[in-house]
Parts: sequence; C-alpha cells; structure tokens
Amino acid sequence: MKAILLKDFGTADQLQIEELPIPVIKEQEVLVAVKAISINPVDIKTREGKGVAGKIKEEQPMILGWDISGIVKESSDSAFKIGDEVFGMVNFPGHGKAYAEYVAVPANQLALKPAQISHTDAAAATLAALTAWQVLVDHAKIKAGERVLIHAAAGGVGHYAVQIAKQLGAYVIGTSSAAKKDFVMSLGADEFIDYTAGPLEQFTKDIDFVLDTIGGDNIDRSLKVIKKGGTIISIPSGLREEVTEKAKAMGITGYFTMVQSDGQNMKKIADLLESGALKSHVSQVFNFDQMAEAHKSLETGRTQGKIVIVF
Repeated sequence: MKAILLKDFGTADQLQIEELPIPVIKEQEVLVAVKAISINPVDIKTREGKGVAGKIKEEQPMILGWDISGIVKESSDSAFKIGDEVFGMVNFPGHGKAYAEYVAVPANQLALKPAQISHTDAAAATLAALTAWQVLVDHAKIKAGERVLIHAAAGGVGHYAVQIAKQLGAYVIGTSSAAKKDFVMSLGADEFIDYTAGPLEQFTKDIDFVLDTIGGDNIDRSLKVIKKGGTIISIPSGLREEVTEKAKAMGITGYFTMVQSDGQNMKKIADLLESGALKSHVSQVFNFDQMAEAHKSLETGRTQGKIVIVF
C-alpha cells in the first residue's frame, strides 16, 4: 500500500510517499480501505515535533493522521462486516497512522457512515466534530438558553461547534474575521463578532461558556466577558497557571481538554449528519500525493471549515 511517512520532524517536505505492507489487524480491529482523510492543526504541530509528537516519536514508521472514512476490507469484530462504509478518528492522541491506503482501526472507534454522506464530508466530521461534541456535551454540558461564545467559528472545530451548540438550544455567538460573517451566520449563529473590530468586551457580556480554539492572549480577553459561575475550555493549549488563577478569582472555571477517540460519540455525530442537523463544510480537497500542499494550506491559518485529502 501507499503511505505517507514523516521522515523527521520539521516542514511539510518531510512527508514522503512510500510503499509499505498492508497492516495486519488484531482482535476487535477492522482493516479500512481509506477513501478520504481529514487534516487538523494537530497534524501540523505534531509534524513540527509538538502536538502529540512525544507519543509517537519512538514508533517507526512514523505515519501522521487520525481522521478517516472508508470501506471495511477485513474485520475481527462483529460490529462491522466486510463492505461496511465507516468513519472515525483513529487512536487519538496516540499513533493513528491514517495517512495510508489501509488503516487498522479498533472497532470501538468507528461508526457506520450515513449512506447519503460522502466519504469527503464524513472524514471531515471526525476529530473536529468530536472535539466540538465532547467539549459542549460531555464537558460543558451546555443547556438550552445558555449564552455560548465560540472563537474561530468559521474554522474546523468552530463550524461544527456552532451547529452542535444550536442543536443543544444555546444562544450562540461566533467570532471570526469580517469576511467570514455570512458563513458563520449560515451555520446558525445568533450573533457575529469581528475579532479585529475592538476589545471583546465592547461587543458582548454575560457569557455562560466560551470555547477557546485559539489560546494565548485570547483566553485573557475571554475571561472579561464570562459571567460569574461560567466556564472557559481551551483546546489548542493548556491554560497558563496564572490564567487559571485569574479565572478562579473571578468565579470562573477554566481548563484545557483534549479530544479522545470514541465510537459511541462517532455514532452521535453520524446521527446528526444523517438527519441533516450537522453539515461538513469542506473548503479544499487535495489528492493523496498532494499532502504536503494540504499541510501548507492549513498552515496559513485561514481555512474555512475543513481540508480533506482523497484517493
């Protein structure tokens, strides 16, 4: 099979296509013939030696990627049979090895792909959609009527988070650049804030929950608009200790969380995709041999929705 190996940590030029043996599945695993792969900021960070690089650097060959959609070719688990179309996030935050034509996946990390959803849209709705689901449903436990602020609402995680928060009955405020206002509002946001227009507190207040997808100083700015008893969850980086203390002093809960592979959550995402309550926005599609170009595009930080790679 063809696979993309990471020869060493560094630039996108370290990604090289090679021929490797097809993986041999273990008990309760399935072998998936991959049709589409989604990439995320963590792919870039890990390629550079950050992200989850520490968890995979000792394993060779080093193959990045976690998000797949494809067809079951072998199965050692009764949950899936040969020919099933499936999608999911593989072994995150471990070694997913998804940049390949075939991937061995624990069956409990997959869900059946809705028939009317393309492999491209399904692959997109894995790590990013799972992150939004786990943050909003499992951690924040968003309730109807709560005021939810989602940063970078036009991005990979953000565009799913807006849709999921609306499904939960929240009043959703999304931030992004002015050029993406129409897109954010089309997702169902109730309000839009241009993050370049001025201090955040000029535009909103009394927020129950903030999903911070940016990190750094954005955390401090967000604390100013959260009501006492509210919560901020940061996903790109852990909250700095002093910020956690600031949040605590203001009566706010603040912490970092990382998405985990979970087939049951994937089934919830599949149900939302099937009903049309959740939609993937794929802004760019690359071929497998264009993975380096896909990485470079994602590195610009201007991606609207998701970038997907297809065979």
